[in-house]
Amino acid sequence: MFTPLTDDVQVSPQITLDQVAAAKAEGVTLIINNRPDGEDPSAPQSAEIEAAAKAAGIEYVSIPVTHAGFSAPQVDAMIAALDKAEASGGKVLAYCRSGTRSTLLWSLAQAKQGQNPAELTRIAAQAGYDLTPIRPMLDALSGQAD
Repeated sequence: MFTPLTDDVQVSPQITLDQVAAAKAEGVTLIINNRPDGEDPSAPQSAEIEAAAKAAGIEYVSIPVTHAGFSAPQVDAMIAALDKAEASGGKVLAYCRSGTRSTLLWSLAQAKQGQNPAELTRIAAQAGYDLTPIRPMLDALSGQAD
């Protein structure tokens, strides 16, 4: 149901309230919402997913990414959220409209922590996502820019 990027991080298109329970059953301890409220008024909004997550005993954080692109504060917030989940030994589910923005933000966070952009590109491609549009940002964040 969710697409794994690593053993501990999965991405997904917009989740439903019912999928929060499915995430809990898969061991998810943190849900990261990368979709801004109002992008699709018919989809569950941030407060609804947050309430369902908390009711299921899952941590929740919202780091909305609009089509305007990514910012340093968003990358830093993603790093903080991933670090918190890792420290507690938990699994993460990040979602947006299609899973693409979540994958891109995850990869930017990883690159900023020194991960190899080529490896991040391989991981994303294996999951069905293309990092080509942000490859220069990955290279710059990882310190591997030419």
